[in-house]
Amino acid sequence: MLRDKIMNRQNGIITYGITPPKLNTPEEKRLEITKRHIERINKLNIDGLVIYDIQEESERNGEERPFPYLPTVDSYEYSMNYLEEIKVPKVIYRCVGKYSQETFKEWLTEKSNRDRFSVLVGAASRNQRVSLKLQEAYDLYGSTESDLLIGGVTIPERHIKYSNEHIRVVDKMKNGCRYFISQAVYNLEASKNFLSDYYYYCRDQEIPMVPIIFTLTPCGSLKTLEFMKWLGINISSWLENDLLNSEYILDKSLELLKKQFIDLYQFAYDKKIPIGCNIESVSIRKVEIDASIQLVDEIQNIMQGGMN
Repeated sequence: MLRDKIMNRQNGIITYGITPPKLNTPEEKRLEITKRHIERINKLNIDGLVIYDIQEESERNGEERPFPYLPTVDSYEYSMNYLEEIKVPKVIYRCVGKYSQETFKEWLTEKSNRDRFSVLVGAASRNQRVSLKLQEAYDLYGSTESDLLIGGVTIPERHIKYSNEHIRVVDKMKNGCRYFISQAVYNLEASKNFLSDYYYYCRDQEIPMVPIIFTLTPCGSLKTLEFMKWLGINISSWLENDLLNSEYILDKSLELLKKQFIDLYQFAYDKKIPIGCNIESVSIRKVEIDASIQLVDEIQNIMQGGMN
């Protein structure tokens, strides 16, 4: 079970991430999208389904967004009202800034007959106006008897500039986070540097490490590549060159992701750092979604290949 794997700090957790339909999607179309989600996900051997909560990020990035921002169906509502046929645990992203203290506390203390998981997400930038700050959300969580198992977001590539991503993670652990899901990673060096500092800091401070679940997302077109860079995903120059000059960008992307994850997984395994993998598609193109489904099996084979 996902809860046991997280609490026991196990290696090899694997999840798949999806975004709910756009809020303006007609109900008939929502049901069609949901049916495809259910058919794809029920075929996967995964520990959990991650359901994202999308927020406007234009204040974080001054450049024009390659794809227009449109609000989506609430991630929790989508989980409860549309995805009942998916039996694996759901990990609900919550952009806490959208909620009042009362609404958020009511959700925290909601009773359920199943395990509840959530990744709490703060503001996209310091300038974003919010009703509830991330630290306030953590404080509310700590003051309640919630059965929710919370996780946090980590951005290994932020370690390139600030060299403190491991401290951010540990601070969130002190606020109750028991696992972390990363932003999509394409920079292997940044991920290994972050893990190294995380490992040695926790070792020296005698802090038990919690699972770090790295997100992989295939890139199947120049438009997808442009969007990924807009999102802040750091793509090394050599890797971008390989993608731009490949005959089949999607195949090259899958090849590079697998090679990098093998390296990252071995690096973590040698230090007994519990890591896992979350796989998604930032594109709605069928070919890229199919590639992400294919990647689930291939990453699972890597993690089960004798290093566990």
